[in-house]
Amino acid sequence: MAEDTDLSEIQVPTAREEWRKYWTLPLAAGLGNVGSVIHIYSLGAFMAPLSAEFGWSRAEISSGITVSNSGTAIIGLLVGLLIDRFGPRRVGIFGIIAMSLAFGAVGLASGSYGNWVFHWALIALAATATQTTVWTSAVTTRFDASRGLAIALTIAVNGAAATLLPIAATLAIEGFGWRQAFFLIAAGWLALSLPMVLLFFRGAAEDYIAEPGSAKVPASEHLPGMEVREALRSAAFYRLAITGCLFAFVAMSMIVHFVPILTDRGLGAVEAASIAGLVGIASIVGRFVTGYLLDRFPAERVALIGISLPMVSALLLLHGQSTFAYSAAAAIAGFSLGAELDVLIYLTSRRFGLKRFGTLFAIVMVAMTIGTATGPVTAGAMFDRFGSYDTYLWLVIPLALIAALSVGTLRPSPRFASVATAVH
Repeated sequence: MAEDTDLSEIQVPTAREEWRKYWTLPLAAGLGNVGSVIHIYSLGAFMAPLSAEFGWSRAEISSGITVSNSGTAIIGLLVGLLIDRFGPRRVGIFGIIAMSLAFGAVGLASGSYGNWVFHWALIALAATATQTTVWTSAVTTRFDASRGLAIALTIAVNGAAATLLPIAATLAIEGFGWRQAFFLIAAGWLALSLPMVLLFFRGAAEDYIAEPGSAKVPASEHLPGMEVREALRSAAFYRLAITGCLFAFVAMSMIVHFVPILTDRGLGAVEAASIAGLVGIASIVGRFVTGYLLDRFPAERVALIGISLPMVSALLLLHGQSTFAYSAAAAIAGFSLGAELDVLIYLTSRRFGLKRFGTLFAIVMVAMTIGTATGPVTAGAMFDRFGSYDTYLWLVIPLALIAALSVGTLRPSPRFASVATAVH
C-alpha cells in the first residue's frame, strides 16, 4: 500500500489559495462535463418532430439513450486507463471534438432504425471521453482543502444544462428545423467548452507530462495514491461500488417515475410535473451543500446522511396526503441526488489517492450505470405487477439504507499528501 506523506512537513495550500489560483478549472471542467449529458437532456425536444417525420414511437426514439448508456458502461473503464496514461486534458479535448461531431451527425439520420442505432453507438464512443471521470480527474489534483466544493461546481454545471438544453433545442427546432438543431446545439456547446478547456483545463498530471523525458511514463505516475491492484484488495472499494449501484438504482427509478407516482395518487399531470421540477432545483442545492460539508466534516458521515435521504422521500410518498408532503419528497430526493456523485468522487480520491483515480472511479461508474439501467425498468415492472408503486417504494427503504450504511460506516479516509507537493 502506498505510504502517506507526513503532512506536518509540507505546506498545504489553503482553500482560499486554491480558488485564487485555479478558480477557472472547475468552470472549464463543468462545461466539458456537459458532453456527458447533452444528448440526454436535449432529446426530449426532438421526440415530436422525429416521430412526425419517421413515424417512430417514443420508445424507439428513447432507445438511443439505452444504446449510448450501455456503450458508455462497457468502454468506460478503457477511458479511465487512458486518463491515467495520457492525462485528462488530452482525453477531454478529444472527447469534446468527438462528441460535437457525433451529436451533430444525428441530424443526418435517414429514417432507418438501424441508422438511428448506429448514430447513438457513435455517441456512446464519444460520450465516454466526456464522462465525469475525465473532468474530476483534473479538478481533484488541484484542490485539496476545498476539494468537495470544487467537485460540486464541476458537476453542478450539468444542473444548469438540464434547464437550458431543452429550451435551446426547442428554439432551434422551431427556428431552423430538427436536423439543423442537432448541428446548432453541438456547435454551440463546442464554441463554449473547447476554448475554456484549451485555456484552463490542466491538472497536476499535465505538469508532469511537460517535463523532459516523461513521454514513456504514465501521466499519473507521480501523483499520490494506490495502484489499482491495491485498491481492488480493499473492501472499502467494493463498498463504494455497492453504494453507487444501489443508490443509482433508487435515485434514477424514483426520478423517472416521480410524475406517475404522483398522478397515481390523484394529482393532475401539470401539478405532478411542477412538483417533480423541484428535484432538479434541489439537486443543485444538494451538490453545493454537500461539497461544503465534505470539506469540513468526515466524508463518511456526510455520505451516511445524504445517501439515506431517499428513505424519507419514499415514506412521504407512501403516507403523505398533501401537496406539501409530495413537494418535500421531491426536494429531499433531489437534494440526495445532488449529494451522491460528489460523495463518491470525493471518497474515491481521498481513500485511494489520485495516481489511478481515472481507472478506479471508472469502475465505480460502471457499478452506477448498472443501477441506472435497472432501476427505472424495475420500478415500472413492479407497478405493472402490483397495480401501484407502493411495493416499489417499500423496496426503496432497505436499498437506500444498505447503500448509506455501506459507505457511511467506513472508518475515516486516509489522506495522501497534497498534490502540489507530491508533483513538484
